Amino acid sequence: MVQAKTGIALVYLCLATVLAQAQEPPSRSVVTAADYARAEQFLPANAVRLLTGVPVGPVTWVGDSDRFWYRVRTADGERFILVDPAARARRDAFDHGRLAAALSAAADTSYDPARMPFATFEFVEDGAALKLDIGAAKWRCELAAYTCAERDASTEFSPAELASPDGTRALFVRDHNLWVRAAGEEDGAQLTDDGEPYWDYGSSPEGNTSAVTIRRFGIPVPPAALWSPDGRYVATHQLDQRGVLEMHLVQAAPEDGSKRPRHHAYRYALPGDSIIPMAHMVIVDTETGAVTRLNADPLHSIFQSPFAFQNVWWATDGSALYTLRFTRGQKAASLESADPATGEVRTIIEESCATYCEATPSLASRPNVRVLGGGDEVLWWSERDGWGHLYLYDGPTGELRRQVTSGPWLVRQVLHVDEATRTLWFTASGREGGDPYYMQLYSVGLDGGPVRRLTAEDSHHLVTASPGGAWFVDTYGRIDAAPVTVLRDRSGAAVMTLETGSLAGLEALGWSPPEMVVTKARDGVTDLYGLIVKPTGFDPEAVYPVIDYVYPGPQTAWVPKSIADPLSRVLWDAQATAELGAVVVVLDGLGKPLRSKAFHNVSYGNLQDAGGLADHLSSMKQLAASRPWMDLERVGVHGFSGGGYMSTHAILTQPDFYRVAVSGAGNHDQRGYIALWGELYHGLMDPDGANYIQQANTTHAANLKGKLLLIHGEMDDNVSPALTMQVVDALIKANRTFDMLILPNLNHGAGGDPYYIRRRWDYFVEHLIGAEPPADYRVVPS
Repeated sequence: MVQAKTGIALVYLCLATVLAQAQEPPSRSVVTAADYARAEQFLPANAVRLLTGVPVGPVTWVGDSDRFWYRVRTADGERFILVDPAARARRDAFDHGRLAAALSAAADTSYDPARMPFATFEFVEDGAALKLDIGAAKWRCELAAYTCAERDASTEFSPAELASPDGTRALFVRDHNLWVRAAGEEDGAQLTDDGEPYWDYGSSPEGNTSAVTIRRFGIPVPPAALWSPDGRYVATHQLDQRGVLEMHLVQAAPEDGSKRPRHHAYRYALPGDSIIPMAHMVIVDTETGAVTRLNADPLHSIFQSPFAFQNVWWATDGSALYTLRFTRGQKAASLESADPATGEVRTIIEESCATYCEATPSLASRPNVRVLGGGDEVLWWSERDGWGHLYLYDGPTGELRRQVTSGPWLVRQVLHVDEATRTLWFTASGREGGDPYYMQLYSVGLDGGPVRRLTAEDSHHLVTASPGGAWFVDTYGRIDAAPVTVLRDRSGAAVMTLETGSLAGLEALGWSPPEMVVTKARDGVTDLYGLIVKPTGFDPEAVYPVIDYVYPGPQTAWVPKSIADPLSRVLWDAQATAELGAVVVVLDGLGKPLRSKAFHNVSYGNLQDAGGLADHLSSMKQLAASRPWMDLERVGVHGFSGGGYMSTHAILTQPDFYRVAVSGAGNHDQRGYIALWGELYHGLMDPDGANYIQQANTTHAANLKGKLLLIHGEMDDNVSPALTMQVVDALIKANRTFDMLILPNLNHGAGGDPYYIRRRWDYFVEHLIGAEPPADYRVVPS
């Protein structure tokens, strides 16, 4: 009987165990701390340290000479290199060991010559000495004896001042007015006396996306102004922000430990606002104090000062002040010339555009406009024939003389114009076939003749011209090849190889270049260019979820073209994400810049197209058709800023395709973002606002099916966190489930915050990869 009862008990126990196992979820795979550590090695700041033989930052020309220096990473650490093109000489800019020893002795510390404690310096006394700063300490080092001493900086100007061309005086702002002082002078002389809050001289609009950040951290900002070549006059503006409506941030956890939240207000014009910041241009005689107001309407200054956009410049002899003017929404552009003595203004060139006019294909880069021959001619960039090209105008009459460049390709940047030989040098893309984004160096005569290609390599060329235009520093490469830096003469001949890049440090981690892919746009005709980034342990027999790393902004390209390209940060961020166990795609789409005007115009009045979202879907389906390791049943999407908008828009408008989205600091509704952005790329707002409804992510909130994580920095003065909270409000009203993370005290730089990175990784690991992330992994700031 006992045996019978025991048997029954065993049967029940086995049955209970089977039922319990059936009710338990299947065990999940685990992504380990070691996996995260491997991913961390590829974060942008870490990955670039493994890349050697590539200049770090721009080259620095020594005065007006052709000599220049740059910083480069080598296998043995960083070096500062000085180049003399005329002598074909390349050498260390100084003895790194002796300078490190001299600085160490002077500062009573220890500096490593392979990691010098400064990133920039200035040659003085014709190269016999250096001036450099280490933190707050200011040093002067004699290169003959290699001795260093703290220098007397009392005669130097602060970063909040704008030095005159000869360096003897500086312009600054005090109590909303302009002042000027001589080197070593404490007080200075007041130049204007009618400045007041929000009607002040030399200020930048608070819609510049960092007004609160500048205020919080006391960041010095020099006046928005420009000295005349002879150093007597200053062109600036009295900026009118009176009546511009405010935006607000609430700092819930102030750094000083206060338990009372702190309020920050800043003036920030939105699309449709009747009052926007306006820059009233003036010319000030710094010797007499006379203020001449230009006899012209003020310039729109919604986002940046016209000086920050380089839309104002002096004639080389100071006889005229030139200004580029754009209407609100930029449907028209004009070039004006002002007489500094009288303030009279003459319009030289006017152009209108069906969508919007630009003077350069890259927002905020120097306009491709040059005034030549003392005003006799003007070189003008326009997309009137469907491509960005250069046109030569008669200066006195404003009549078109000739089109200088033409064809189905894009002029990117004017580098130099030699008026004596009537020749200009410029970069362009799309002319040679292949990847239409690869830049090449060209020259052409102003009076006609063929365009001459000066760089033969099928690569992306990043070119800088010397001040006199005699030499060009060219760093060329591709995303699948190490960059090479050469010095070229005017013919394009490479007269010196300065650096040969190496990927050995990256390859030692198992890295291999991403797959460069070409797909068709939604029209089935247009070629689009992208990348597939795979994890270092990629197994073609396995199946991987896909993460679409996005940015829709119509103002910039997104897919990097070279390891040396500033956009390479996109590649490294994608590589780090791929290491979690996914493949990451970085894709192009209709509506982005740097192709034809028709290609770009797809996004105009159509920001809800979100950087060619339909092209992303089409491209991924094309790619997966021949790559069975791409699992389109598990597609995620991530982006920051405009990419935060696009990632949210993707999961809301394509809920059956995108399963997981991480959205950082999204400008989810252009009605709540800076007026310049929406009005330029989406068009002026209709009186009833109807043309802005579909672009708003709040409009589509009820469509959410997948997993959505919204992240925003609490102190973001670029994209207001209110835009994320408005999406949250719409999701709650639609009874949708989502996740949210607010990062206290962080501004628009939150995308690089270690906690942000870790939580983004965790979200994809858990909800897309279907694994368990390591508990509370700490990403180390880099």
